[in-house]
Amino acid sequence: MRVQRVETAAGIRRSVTGPGARAARIVGVLLVVALSLLPRARAESAVEDFENHCMSCHTIGGGRLTGPDLKGVFERQDRAWLARFILDPQTVLDSGDAYALELRNEARGVVMPAVPGMTLERAKALLDLIEEESAQERSKFAGIQMSERAFTEVDVRMGREIFLGTQSLAKGGAACVSCHSVNGIGVLAGGKLGPDLNDVYGRLNGRKGLGTWLSAPATSTMQSIFASRPLDGDNEILPLLAYFADLAQDPPESSQAATLIFILLGLGGTAAALMIFDGAWKGRFRGVRKALIAQSGAPVETR
Repeated sequence: MRVQRVETAAGIRRSVTGPGARAARIVGVLLVVALSLLPRARAESAVEDFENHCMSCHTIGGGRLTGPDLKGVFERQDRAWLARFILDPQTVLDSGDAYALELRNEARGVVMPAVPGMTLERAKALLDLIEEESAQERSKFAGIQMSERAFTEVDVRMGREIFLGTQSLAKGGAACVSCHSVNGIGVLAGGKLGPDLNDVYGRLNGRKGLGTWLSAPATSTMQSIFASRPLDGDNEILPLLAYFADLAQDPPESSQAATLIFILLGLGGTAAALMIFDGAWKGRFRGVRKALIAQSGAPVETR
C-alpha cells in the first residue's frame, strides 16, 4: 500500500491509495447497493408469502373467501394483534380471544393454519403489503379473473374428465383422482391422500372461494404439484367448479355402505384364495399319502 503525505493549512493529512483503498471503496459501494435492495427483497418475500399461504383463503378488496377480505383489516384490529395472530392463530384462539373466535365462526369452524417458519419480521412485512395493496384502486390480490357465465352440461362433463385424468391438464399437473375421491366413480376408485371432495363446493364457499383455492392451493402437497403447473382459469378451473357444483346437488352416498362393500369384497377375495390353496395342497397331500401307503404294502383307497 502506498501512503502519500498531503500538506494542508491545518497540518499534515495522510491519504491512502493503492489496491487496499480500491478494495475498500468497492466493498463500500456493494454495501450501499445491498442496503438499497433490502426493502425490495422484503417486499418480494411478502408477496411470495401472500401468494403461497394467504390468497387461497383471503382477497384484498375482492370479497370474502374462506377467510375475510383483508382490505381495511387495520380498521378492525391493531397491528400488534394481527402480527400475533399471523404468528400463531391457534394460541390466540385457545386464549379465548373474542375476535379470533368470531373469525372461526364466520369461517364455519375452519382455523387458519400457522405458516411454517413464520417470524415476526415476515408477519410485519405481510401487514405492510396488505396495507399497500388496500390503498390501491384494485389490488393484484383481489381474486382470480374468470368467466361468470352459468355452468353448462359440457362444463360438468369436462370437469369430470379433468378430475379423472382422462383430460390431461395443460401444464402437466396430476389428476385430482390421484389423491381424492368423489361419488359416482366406483367404490375402489379415487385416492385417499386428500379429503373426499363431494361437499367441497359448499365447504369452500362456492364458485369464488373454491375457484380462488384451486388457483393457489394452500396445502404443501398441492403447492408442490401445482406451484409451477397452475390450472387454467376458464379451461380447467371453471369445468372443475361445474363438476363440483353438480356433485353438491346429489345426495351423498353412505360411507358405511361403501365401507361394507369394501369389507365384503375383501372377505370374498380371502375366501376364494383359501379355497384355491386348499385345493392345491389337498391334492399334494393325497399324492404323498398314496406313495407312502404303496411303499408299506397296504391297500390304497381309491376314493
